[in-house]
Amino acid sequence: MMYYSAIKYCDIANGSGVRTVLFVSGCRNHCEGCFQPETWNFKNGQPFTAKEEDEIIESLKPGYIAGLTLLGGDPFEEENQAGLIGFMRRLKKELPDKNVWAFSGYLLEDLLPGGKKHTVYTDELLSYIDVLVDGPFVLEKKNLMLKFRGSENQRLIDMNEYRKTGTVVTIPDR
Repeated sequence: MMYYSAIKYCDIANGSGVRTVLFVSGCRNHCEGCFQPETWNFKNGQPFTAKEEDEIIESLKPGYIAGLTLLGGDPFEEENQAGLIGFMRRLKKELPDKNVWAFSGYLLEDLLPGGKKHTVYTDELLSYIDVLVDGPFVLEKKNLMLKFRGSENQRLIDMNEYRKTGTVVTIPDR
């Protein structure tokens, strides 16, 4: 059972446009200076159930909502990948035009086949993501002027372009 620590509606801070944001619980990175260390605990918050899925799907239906953002914790911890895959299948079936952003303290390379966070769900989960913000938060590289990321080492990766070309293309954030 996957837990979540918060769901935010009409959020404009965690991706482009107006979004619904799901903060999953559980992270093994434990980055120094993390803005939500309470989300490191996999049992923080409440169980993510069909009720929350229904509420999120409903919140995404208005035309002014651009899409969903997954963060946490870390959506790419093995337990969270298993907990998210069914929901993401449903989301893409019911609302295929909504975009999905995901924030992970792991690098894209860690999520690819042979990477330390690759599971039976990872490739499919990545196929639903339009923008991946990857990399751990590094306190020494913290920069408050960056949009959608906390430290200069983190990348905003255009996953649609990556799927087409196999090349990491970053999105400018300034």
